[in-house]
Amino acid sequence: MANLTDEELLAELGVSLDSKKKAALTAEEERIIAGFEDICRFYEEHGHAPEHGEDKDIFERLYAVRLDRIRALEKCRTLLAQRDPHGLLQTAGNKAESVDPNTLDDDALLAELGIEAEPAAESITALKHVKSRAEVRAAEDVASREPCKDFEAFRPLFEQVKAELKSGSRETRPFGQEAGIRQGEFFILGGLTAYVAHVGEEFSNQYGHKNKRLRVIYDNGTESDVLMRSLQASLYKDEAGRRITDPEVGPLFGNQIEPEDLESGTIYVLRSLSDNPYIAEHRNLIHKIGVTGGDVKKRIANAKHDATYLLAEVEIVATYKLFNINRTKLEKIFHRVLAPAQIDLTIQDRFGHPVQPKEWFLVPLNIIAETVEMISNGTIEGYTYNPANVSLDSNGSKP
Repeated sequence: MANLTDEELLAELGVSLDSKKKAALTAEEERIIAGFEDICRFYEEHGHAPEHGEDKDIFERLYAVRLDRIRALEKCRTLLAQRDPHGLLQTAGNKAESVDPNTLDDDALLAELGIEAEPAAESITALKHVKSRAEVRAAEDVASREPCKDFEAFRPLFEQVKAELKSGSRETRPFGQEAGIRQGEFFILGGLTAYVAHVGEEFSNQYGHKNKRLRVIYDNGTESDVLMRSLQASLYKDEAGRRITDPEVGPLFGNQIEPEDLESGTIYVLRSLSDNPYIAEHRNLIHKIGVTGGDVKKRIANAKHDATYLLAEVEIVATYKLFNINRTKLEKIFHRVLAPAQIDLTIQDRFGHPVQPKEWFLVPLNIIAETVEMISNGTIEGYTYNPANVSLDSNGSKP
């Protein structure tokens, strides 16, 4: 006995060394767990489970729908039973507003959770290349999505919208039938935030119905090439579909206008609709920032004939009212802070002469908004835009 190894002694005692290996989680199970962890974090932050209701934050309502789906699906409850420190799975919450979980099969419930069910093993009874009726309807309503290769350029926009919804400067509203859709607008569709990055030229189909082709980016890193009428129909049919309003922007240097305040003008942010290859490729990042004492719309009315506006139509994406501020000095501050992002672009004016516009910058909207905020609270001094980090960094210098 003295010559037995530890393993042999344990074997003599009837102790097995083969411990059960933990079963590896499938990709589907990992997504379910990750989604439930988001709900748990919401509970820890707010002290209650997410709830339905028009008066609730859009993200809370989305979490509430997700929790209803999880509670309705036995495989989800079993998977999460040991990961439910707050007893959320057993709590009787509000029922989902749009769909009764009891009327859906497992695959449909997983779809409601944003999860694609793993395909079953192939067999001779499995039909291939045959779409279900639901798939056909989905294909008719919304074009198929694919990974967005330049999603990092759009990520800051989604982060900004989420922060503005939370702060209350943006709101969500139901989408009305045949309501309009414009470039630069945000929507909630199928639980995802959707951004209309580009609106193509209007055309008519064989029946004379007018339509436009859209490029729509979603906050899960995908995009779709979809017809405007299809997106309108999908938003209207989705009971949780919403339009996200534009941010409410108050006057610079204070949210209230005093009687003695003198209006100085307006900061305007423009996006070019030029078909120049470079501008078209970076359209959502190239912005013109200017300051005017007059009406912005009148100022840009002749844009397509003015080299300052790249000889193309432009759209207004943001404006900020000014009070008691020197417009010329303010414009110089913008140009100093954003100088590293100024684009080096030469175009021909209508007389064939080369022109280099100076007020166009390759910078996302959230950085422009942050610059305005820092100017308004007096903290912009010594800050410069860092394109590598996509952030305003302190350089210790004075403007």
